[in-house]
Amino acid sequence: MFRMMFFEPRIPPNTGNAIRLAAATGCELHLVGPLGFDLSEPKLRRAGLDYHDLASVTVHPNLPSAWETLKPERVFAFTAHATTPHTDVQYQPGDILMFGPEPTGLTAETLADPNITQKLRIPMVQGRRSLNLSNAAAIVVYEAWRQHGFSGAV
Repeated sequence: MFRMMFFEPRIPPNTGNAIRLAAATGCELHLVGPLGFDLSEPKLRRAGLDYHDLASVTVHPNLPSAWETLKPERVFAFTAHATTPHTDVQYQPGDILMFGPEPTGLTAETLADPNITQKLRIPMVQGRRSLNLSNAAAIVVYEAWRQHGFSGAV
C-alpha cells in the first residue's frame, strides 16, 4: 500500500487522525522527528481511538534515518507552493506521500531534498493558506487508493 510521512508533526490530534486513516486504509504511517508531542499524549490517543493496534506506525528520529530505512523509489511532497495537482499523478504502491508540520508546511530546504520525486498541491480556493494536515493526508491517500480500485476494501 502507500506510505504517509508526517515530517516533524506538531499537533497530536492530527497525528491521531492519521493513525485512524492508516488503520482504515492499510497505509503505513511514518512519523519523522523531532515530534512536537509525546506519542502517549491523551489528545493523540483520543483522536486515534482504538485504532493504534490496527495501524502500522513507525517513528524515525530524523529525515536521513527515514530515507535509510524506507529506501524510497518515489516521494511526493505536498505543498501549497507547487503547481501540479495531486490528481495528476498515477500513484503506485510503496509511494511515500510526504506532508509537512503544522502550521508552516515543508520548508524550502526540505523540499529541495534529492529524495523528493515531485512536489504536488491539493487544489483550494484562491487566497487560502492550507488544509488541516490530517484532512490533506486523507484526500491524497483516498485518491491514491481510488486509483487502485480500493484494493482490499469491503
